[in-house]
Amino acid sequence: MAVQQNRKTRSKRDMRRSHDSLTASQLSVDATSGETHRRHHMTADGFYRGRKVLEGKIGE
Repeated sequence: MAVQQNRKTRSKRDMRRSHDSLTASQLSVDATSGETHRRHHMTADGFYRGRKVLEGKIGE
């Protein structure tokens, strides 16, 4: 069973955790409909980069 040799300091623990924070997702505004969507994802009505890629509305 693995057992640590020495206690890790608060500084080392916090430095390890420095990349664990959550970031907000990047949002863009669609040029065609003006709807907000996640970057590099299509809008809820099926538009991506100004053209219709999917028929119907997502989630119906």
